[in-house]
Amino acid sequence: MSQQSRPVYLRLRDLIAAAIIEGRYAEGAMLPSVRAFAAQQGANPLTVAKAYQQFQTDGLVEVQRGVGMYVVAGAAEKLRKTERDSFIAEEWPEIRARMRRLGIQTAELLDDA
Repeated sequence: MSQQSRPVYLRLRDLIAAAIIEGRYAEGAMLPSVRAFAAQQGANPLTVAKAYQQFQTDGLVEVQRGVGMYVVAGAAEKLRKTERDSFIAEEWPEIRARMRRLGIQTAELLDDA
């Protein structure tokens, strides 16, 4: 499934997940409010709330009522593992097959890096 064909809440979830993995939202840090993140992304607050809810369901953030959502300890590593497993299982086979069709060798890619 291409990035553009994915539901908006999943694309927003991917943005937040990347920020947690990269440390822009460190463990113990508060996520932006639903309204602030929605305004920043030009998204509907209900869509952002759905993305945030997924993080809460997965145990990656905790809610402090009246204060906000905070990234829990271990969230970055848990996300990194989940994203890695998903890449290897779902994305890599398609990339590998396309590389074979196009005659691209792995070494060529590493030489350009």
